[in-house]
Amino acid sequence: MKKINTIDLFAGCGGLMDGFEESGKYRTLACVEWEKKPCENLVKRLRDKWNYENSESMVLRFDIRRCNELFYGWSDEIYGNSEGLDKLVEGSNIDLILGGPPCQAYSLAGRIRDKNGMVDDYRNFLFENYINVVNHYRPKAFVFENVPGMLSARPTGVNITNVIKEKFNEAGYAIINDFSDSIVDFSDYGVPQNRKRVIILGLSKGFYGNNADKMIAKFYTNILPSYKVNHVTVRDAISNLPPLMPLKAEERHNGKRYSHEYNTQVTNHQPRWHSKRDIETFAMLTNDIANEEYKYISTGALKELYTNVTGRKSNVHKYYVLRWDEKSNLIPAHLYKDGLRHIHPDPTQARSITVREAARLQGFDDDYEFVGSQGDQYKMIGNAVPPIFSKTLANAIYDLLF
Repeated sequence: MKKINTIDLFAGCGGLMDGFEESGKYRTLACVEWEKKPCENLVKRLRDKWNYENSESMVLRFDIRRCNELFYGWSDEIYGNSEGLDKLVEGSNIDLILGGPPCQAYSLAGRIRDKNGMVDDYRNFLFENYINVVNHYRPKAFVFENVPGMLSARPTGVNITNVIKEKFNEAGYAIINDFSDSIVDFSDYGVPQNRKRVIILGLSKGFYGNNADKMIAKFYTNILPSYKVNHVTVRDAISNLPPLMPLKAEERHNGKRYSHEYNTQVTNHQPRWHSKRDIETFAMLTNDIANEEYKYISTGALKELYTNVTGRKSNVHKYYVLRWDEKSNLIPAHLYKDGLRHIHPDPTQARSITVREAARLQGFDDDYEFVGSQGDQYKMIGNAVPPIFSKTLANAIYDLLF
């Protein structure tokens, strides 16, 4: 089998990379990421799971906005020293570039929270750096992932999608004409979560010629949809993990305090510490659903409850209980701050979800061992592309190209 050489940009902890590697059809040449903890996880995963002996040199921790240094090398107080990406991939054809620039500037939630609608956020224009790398290496294809909110983003008064289309066209790549047709519901592909993303596949017109546009149309209408599966529920995803019950008295393990049982069976399956107040609230909310009373399922009731419990007001409801026989709500990076909107559905456990439960709902295999603080782990998982979908995407692209 011919393996396709890839570079992963904005790699995070490797959600895209992991699925492409899992397919067995791709070879990772390099990953570019600027945050330290995701880089540590990438190095570990490439070494321990995918058997790359040079994993440390494959992961380039650097700011992609500094493109010339990225290509040719740098010496920096923050990012250390490197000979650069060109030297790392020297002698190898770059067949496919993967990446999803950070989505916060395009997300509707981000624009609502920011007083300027995030129009001043530098992340609006990271796609330009992505295109710079595509222009430099001229791969046969690329994958660009982002949030559906990108379709309505207008940081300069012009739809950002029009700018992106123009830039990719100038670079010589065919992409889908209507970005709304590139929105993919990940739950249709085995991810047990309400998560939709824009997946833009680009094909080199210089390599594929007049067939490029036809191939793009075939990919979205026939090939990718052929991989759809039945929806997976929260019960399917997490019900067989060890239960973690509230303790009568707080315990300490490895210097950390625990309000729930300490798990030693499954990696990354430790609950957050919860106050007595939160445990009582979680028990009330989960019992409300389990007993089919449904007093606390409306936004208004949940906002009022939050005020009554905490004495504070919120414009959005802070509590949400996962439903056993439905998909999870979105697994966000915000989980690193709190888990109030991801309460475990079992009333007897009265807690928010663990890192391992978040990882399963995000489509990570249990053999992915996350390192870093618990907050780091939640954030990386929420920012990742679900590897279950990434593997499907990898197979579908391979079908198209071969």
